[in-house]
Amino acid sequence: MPAGSATITSLLAHMSGPRLTALFAQEPHRAADWVYVTAVEGLPQAQLCYGRMLLEGTGVVKDPIAALVWFRRAAARGDLDAINMVGRCLDNGWGVEADPAAAAVQYSRAADAGHAWAQYNLGHLYLDGRGVAQDFVRAFGYYSRAAEQQHERAMNLVGRCCEEGWGTPRDGETAAAWYRRSAEGGYFRGQYNWASTLLKEGRWNEAATWFERAAAGGSAAVRQAVIDTLMRAAARGVLRDLAERLQGTV
Repeated sequence: MPAGSATITSLLAHMSGPRLTALFAQEPHRAADWVYVTAVEGLPQAQLCYGRMLLEGTGVVKDPIAALVWFRRAAARGDLDAINMVGRCLDNGWGVEADPAAAAVQYSRAADAGHAWAQYNLGHLYLDGRGVAQDFVRAFGYYSRAAEQQHERAMNLVGRCCEEGWGTPRDGETAAAWYRRSAEGGYFRGQYNWASTLLKEGRWNEAATWFERAAAGGSAAVRQAVIDTLMRAAARGVLRDLAERLQGTV
């Protein structure tokens, strides 16, 4: 290994996780080689990054099996993001046969250490009863812990639990408050749910603004759902106009 490699690794080892992520995201084809070098040197953030590159095929040939190997290496060093990613691979069958029960073990390791994404992912398993006994109370608890860390998707699920009475008493007012927080955080499903809440309250102009944001940030299916909702409530001109504009984007 060139003499300068240790110096580069030492420098990277002192960088924060977000800074490393931003650095590794630059010019992936060129970055892949030295990300690999630092991953081999044992830097958990680099191992995590290289695993993600392999999982997504960014700058390298897509290889979910190899990605999981690198996630496991970083997880063995205690990297919470990597532990969560091992869980996701097991959960979704990326590079390994799907095993929700094993995924729950990994998510729990990271969730109990305070990792918001792992808390959110573990909440899903408990909500659906995959790999664990279905438990709405635990699902709500994990979603709440993640939401308290400003996790926008978890905020939306806390709102949904409050609206449906999953693991907590039904509470429309609290549900609306969480939908609003999720929407303001930029999550398109939270924006859709907050817009729907505003629509029910007759706040047409505000609802139209949030529906438009949800359509802009979501998939074609989400845009179609927004259009369908708007057309059903198209008694007001502002909603009809928005629906007609959005129809051209699906």
